[in-house]
Amino acid sequence: MAGSGSRDAERDAILAALRPVVEGLVATFGPVCEVVLHDYRRPERSVVAVAGEVTGRVVGAAMSEIGLRVLAGGDKASDDLNYVTRTVGGKMVKSSTMVLRDSGGSVFGALCVNVDITEVAKVQTLLGALAGPAVPVAQTPVTTFEHDIDSVVDVLVDTHLPAREGTWSDLDRPRRLELFRSLDARGVFAVRHSVEQVATRLGISRASAYSYLSQARAEESR
Repeated sequence: MAGSGSRDAERDAILAALRPVVEGLVATFGPVCEVVLHDYRRPERSVVAVAGEVTGRVVGAAMSEIGLRVLAGGDKASDDLNYVTRTVGGKMVKSSTMVLRDSGGSVFGALCVNVDITEVAKVQTLLGALAGPAVPVAQTPVTTFEHDIDSVVDVLVDTHLPAREGTWSDLDRPRRLELFRSLDARGVFAVRHSVEQVATRLGISRASAYSYLSQARAEESR
């Protein structure tokens, strides 16, 4: 128990030390920049500090699917740098997610930097050949930044169902297992009560959801 308390104290100290960094980065780069500090010990309210207004994140908000992906990677998770996504509102955002580790190497949070490059992308398109081809908006993945984890899970479920051309009742067993494998790989089931939420979203029983998840994991481990 002492070891666990000591580790939590260390993690709290790291987060406290990074809070001024959050404000300092935004003060340096200006209004196009947003910095978010996450504590992954609390997925449902992982945002513990935020400066800037790019994605609309607020303290106490849940992690996005990007954070869930880090959770899925566990202690093997690595930094994800200079990736581009779109917000639901249409902003083009260039981001970097840097994982936080304690002295034992365990991942417990992340420092995320988001830069609004919407206007830059427009200029790049206008310059054409001089600036190089812009990334087509339609090919840029959309990231949903919600204030609660339930909304994030719902979006991930809804996003993956259409990709499989149908509703749950339209899917055969292999595709149903594929859906659960995909959600599991994205860290959805690392969140408490997420199996029940996915079951509700799909219109199936909780027992069926747990069964499909168990089967998907068993087949994945073969």
